[in-house]
Amino acid sequence: MDFGQFILMRHELLLILAAVIVLIAELAVSESSKARIIPFALGLFALVTIAGFIPGETGTLFGGSYQSNELTTMMKNVLNMGVLIIFLQSESWLKKPENVDKASEYFVLTLATLVGMNYMISAGDFLIFYVGLETATIPIAGLAAFDKLKSRSAEAGIKLILSSALSSGILLFGLSMIYGATGSIYFADVLKNVSATPLIIMGFIFFVAGMGFKISLVPFHFWTADVYEGAPIGVTSYLSVVSKGAAVFIFTIVLFTVFRPIMEQWQHLIYTLAVMTMTLANLFALRQDNLKRFLAFSSIAQAGFILLGILGANGMGMASVVYFVLVYVFTNLGAFGVVAAVSAASGVETISGYNGLYKTNPKLSLLMTLSLFSLAGIPPVAGFFGKFFLFTSAAGSGYFILVLIAVLNATISLYYYLRVVKAMFIDANEDPAPTFRSSNAMRLGLIMCLAGMFIIGFASTIFDYLRNISDVLFN
Repeated sequence: MDFGQFILMRHELLLILAAVIVLIAELAVSESSKARIIPFALGLFALVTIAGFIPGETGTLFGGSYQSNELTTMMKNVLNMGVLIIFLQSESWLKKPENVDKASEYFVLTLATLVGMNYMISAGDFLIFYVGLETATIPIAGLAAFDKLKSRSAEAGIKLILSSALSSGILLFGLSMIYGATGSIYFADVLKNVSATPLIIMGFIFFVAGMGFKISLVPFHFWTADVYEGAPIGVTSYLSVVSKGAAVFIFTIVLFTVFRPIMEQWQHLIYTLAVMTMTLANLFALRQDNLKRFLAFSSIAQAGFILLGILGANGMGMASVVYFVLVYVFTNLGAFGVVAAVSAASGVETISGYNGLYKTNPKLSLLMTLSLFSLAGIPPVAGFFGKFFLFTSAAGSGYFILVLIAVLNATISLYYYLRVVKAMFIDANEDPAPTFRSSNAMRLGLIMCLAGMFIIGFASTIFDYLRNISDVLFN
């Protein structure tokens, strides 16, 4: 292996380089010029995101421990786009006096977690997978506790690190069982030796339980709402979209490749988790008034819908999962962006506080409505196409009853999404949130979300491309 092959890790190397440059810039600027780090880091990461779309070579490194192909490259680019939007939406928050001195820490911690997620996605064995998972998880706890002056933020960080430690231990215990039964940690070797033996089934159950914490599947979701509510909104967006998206990607890859020989067994488990996750999350979302908790249960319900694509266990299933996560990035960040903008201007974070918002901020109200419609799967926004492909994948594999349950849950979700729309456009409020103008970075992030919700839905070539590369790898 020559040094030229390391270009296969261009996404990870660029992120590490960006983090190092931000650290050097932090040392170079004076205390009174810390705010300059923010636009510098934004521009630097924008270049990293663009560079990720430059075509490059594919292959494996370190004897197959690291693998790069068109699909993993696409997954990493999806995560980069999500992080770029989050950085744009966090710009005004980072410029606050209490945050500006530690803005570089925010960027470095976020880039560190993203490096771990990228290695996790490209893992060719369970060691790289676990190291990437922990590299992605530990800095997030620091991000969740970023608001040092708020007790809820510290509580969120503690709850996240404790639940992550428990889930990682459970997952690692399952992986040890799989290693003991197959004699290898390499995906290709495990695939050849995996079978429906009691030890492997038990190890797989522990593996799913550990990943269930990361994806917030019911009944492993209890930490989600409390952490989302206590963490800063930008970090909540990251947990809801980027962290969950990365976990979904690697979970799908491992199920479709390593555990394909026991597909009949794990499909029953995923079926049950899908029904429980969609139904219970939707029922809990009906009771929420705090928008961060509301969107937390919404994201849990969306994870249940994603499981429909995983049940397909073919190229169509993989393509529908990646496509849905791509749509979800722009849709959910659009909603979180509006919540962040309104919270920064007025401190309002409740549904009842949005009463009459349309009268004072019609553009934000319209964007929030489109984002919620996309989450609910209402045409013509991209969320409709995302759910359509997930339902098509599940129906193509014969899961008609599950699709019916999913449609019923989508109907329930429409009710609580419309509660927010009703508050903004219909409910009266003598003292609505004041009229305000967001920063240019926030506005750019919201425009990107709005464009993504329409372009991705109507650009059929995106799904066709995902279907083609998925068919090559998984059929």
